[in-house]
Amino acid sequence: MSEAVSNDAAVAASEPSAAPARRSPLLRLMCLITLPVIVLDQVTKLIVRSHMELYQSIAIVPHFLALTYTLNPGAAFSMFTGLPPWFRLAFLIGMNLGAIVVLTVLLARSERMDFNSVAFALIIAGAAGNVIDRGIRAEVIDFIRVHYYGWNYPIFNVADSAITIGVALILITSIFSRDPAA
Repeated sequence: MSEAVSNDAAVAASEPSAAPARRSPLLRLMCLITLPVIVLDQVTKLIVRSHMELYQSIAIVPHFLALTYTLNPGAAFSMFTGLPPWFRLAFLIGMNLGAIVVLTVLLARSERMDFNSVAFALIIAGAAGNVIDRGIRAEVIDFIRVHYYGWNYPIFNVADSAITIGVALILITSIFSRDPAA
């Protein structure tokens, strides 16, 4: 009996080893990108909320960059602020949660870490950061103001930046990729 077991072990050892199991980058990306961005987003919002008055502005680079504490009940660029509050909140939370689920599934199915998977991790972080705000206070804290004298870009936050960078990475990858599958 022991001879049969040792022969089976010898045969198994002599066969070529199977290819390594496919490993999704999901856990690594969640730990290295998504969670740190969510923490950074929430910590910066907490600092702004606890150290600034609503609508207070602090110039960082005069006539260009300032911290300005605002609350945004709508989506990007204050879209949907005219909708009834209950509908707007349900719609925006639902859209964010839907994006988080879809992108998490795409990351879980991904075979390698590439620009698109990094982009998905950033977008998930941004959506999650804003969902946390909407869940806690029904509004998103925005505080980064880019302006040039009278010209103002809409005020945004770390979560919005993560979403924007993620979308930009997807666009850049789509435009410049030589791989037709990308």
